[in-house]
Amino acid sequence: MASQQDLQELIRLMTIGMRVPMKDALGRIKDLQAKNLRSIQQIAESPLSNVTSAIKDAKAARSLHNACKARLKNPTGTSTGKRPGSTLENTYKRSKQSDGTGFVDGPEPVAPHEFEASFVLPVETDENLIADTVLVTNRAPLVLAFAVELLRYTMPEQPPSSRLSLAQAVVSANSRSKAVSIGIENGPSADEQGWGHGQPRVRVMGREVAVLKRGGYEWKGDEEVGEHQKPESGAVVSESAASSATETGVSQNAAPSASAGLVSKSWSASQPVTLKGSTFIVRATQITEPSQRQSAMQSLFSAIPSLQTATHNAWAYRVRVPTNLFSATTIREESFDDGESGCGDFLIKNMRETNAVDTLVVMTRWYGGIMLGPDRWRIMRNCLKDALAERLRVTGEQAALGGEAVWGLDLEAMRNKSGTAGNASSRSYEAGVVGMPIHRPEAAKAYLLKSFATRADDPDSTEGAAASTSKAASKKTAKALDLERKENVPRLLGAIRLLYDSWADHLTTGELDRRAWGWYVAVRPDVEGGPSGWGAKGQLKLADILALRRKEG
Repeated sequence: MASQQDLQELIRLMTIGMRVPMKDALGRIKDLQAKNLRSIQQIAESPLSNVTSAIKDAKAARSLHNACKARLKNPTGTSTGKRPGSTLENTYKRSKQSDGTGFVDGPEPVAPHEFEASFVLPVETDENLIADTVLVTNRAPLVLAFAVELLRYTMPEQPPSSRLSLAQAVVSANSRSKAVSIGIENGPSADEQGWGHGQPRVRVMGREVAVLKRGGYEWKGDEEVGEHQKPESGAVVSESAASSATETGVSQNAAPSASAGLVSKSWSASQPVTLKGSTFIVRATQITEPSQRQSAMQSLFSAIPSLQTATHNAWAYRVRVPTNLFSATTIREESFDDGESGCGDFLIKNMRETNAVDTLVVMTRWYGGIMLGPDRWRIMRNCLKDALAERLRVTGEQAALGGEAVWGLDLEAMRNKSGTAGNASSRSYEAGVVGMPIHRPEAAKAYLLKSFATRADDPDSTEGAAASTSKAASKKTAKALDLERKENVPRLLGAIRLLYDSWADHLTTGELDRRAWGWYVAVRPDVEGGPSGWGAKGQLKLADILALRRKEG
C-alpha cells in the first residue's frame, strides 16, 4: 500500500515537474488510485494502457508514464532547470487561471484527506543536523514558517491548507504595516478601511486576521474513527462504542472489553478515535449541582469497569449556581487533568465556546506509547464536539459548535479587485458575496519552499551573506544544491517545532501565541533599517531557535 510520502512525491512530480494545475493533478491522482496506481513506481512499471484507462486522456497518460519512468531513473534530479521555487510559483499562477471557481472547487472536488495531503510540510527533527545549519533568507518567509507551525498548537483543529492560508494572512498584514512604517507605502490598509467588516477574526502571532468559514469542510487527519452507536428511543447506550476502540488499534489489555456493562441512558458518547495506538472517547451528561459530579462518575465507572484501566480519565463541568444577589446565577467551573497535562482547562475552554452549561464531560484516553503532540488537542476537541452534539440532539437544545475550518481573507486583493470607488456601506456588504479573495495555500507553500533554498557554509565568515553564499554555491554541483534545497525547509520547520514542543505543555495557547512573535524577533536575520533593508537577506542560525527552548528543571 502506498504511503503518504508516495502521494506527496506524485503530486510534486505532476504539479512541479509536469506543470499540471493542482486541481487537475488531484483529480488525475484520484482516478489513478481507483486503478490501484498509487505511486510513481507503480505507474512507471504499469503498462501504458492501464494508465490511459485511468486518466482517459491518451496524451496526458503518455506524458505521466514517461515522467514516472524518468523519475525512477533519476530520483534526485531537478524537475526543471529553473531557479528553485519558480515552477511552484508558476503552478500557482496557472492553477489560479484554470477556471473561475478557484483551485479545488470544480464539479468533482477531491476528498479532504487527499487535498490536505498535498499541503503536509516535511519536517526534520534531528537536532545535530538542525544545529549545524545556517540559512540565508529574508524575514517575511520566516514569519510564515513560525506562524504555520504555531497554528499546529494554537488551532490544531484547522487543516494544513487553512494553517498555510492563515499564516500567509499574517505575513501579508505584517509586510503591509512594515512597508508603511518605512515609507514604502502610505495610507490606511484595506482592513482599516473596513474591507473585513462583519467577518469573524482569529489571532495569530498577536495579529488579528479576518477569516472566511469553509462551510462544513471537515478534516479528520490520520486517526481512525470507530463506529458511533446511537441509542434507540427509551433504550440504554451499550458499551459497544467503547469496546470498538479495541478494533481500531488498542490492545485488549488497554481498551475496554466487549463484556463491559451498560452506560446509563443519561450519558452520551463520542465515537472512539485512535491515532498511533492511543484511543480517545468523550462522554457527556447533565448535572445541575457541583455535588452531583462525584456520584455521576462513580455510576459511570460502575457501569463500565474497563474505564478504570484507562491511562487518563480527565473531567470538567460547568454548572449554573445561584448567588446571594436576588435571583441571579453564575457559572461554576471545575476540571481535573488526571495526568493528561492541560486537558481539564482545554475541556473547559471548549465548553465555554459551545455554551455548554449544566454539563459534565469525561475524556478517557488509553495511551498507546507514542506522544501525539498537538494532534491530541484536535482529537479531544472533535470527540468533545461529538459527545456534546449527541447530547444536544437527544435533549433538543442548540449550541454553536466552534472550530470550523477557515481561510485567511486577502483584504488587499479584495480592495484592489473592487477598486477604490465605493462608500463604506458597500464595503460592509462585500463580506457576504461569493468568491471573496483568500490567501491560497498553494501559493503559501510555494513561497515557503522557495525562500530557504540557500545555505551558508561559512557562517562565521566576515564577508557579507550574499557574497559568501555566492562563492559557496559556485563550488557545488546542481545535484548537491538541489539536495540542499530540499533539506533546508524541513530543518527549519523541525527547529521551530522543537521550540514549540518544549513550551506547549507549560503555556496556554494564548500565551504561546503571544510569545511566538518575540521568538521570531530574537532569531530573524539582521538587515539594514529603512527602505534599503526591505526584502534584504541575512543569515538565520537554526541553533539560535533551538536555544530558545524551555530549560528543564
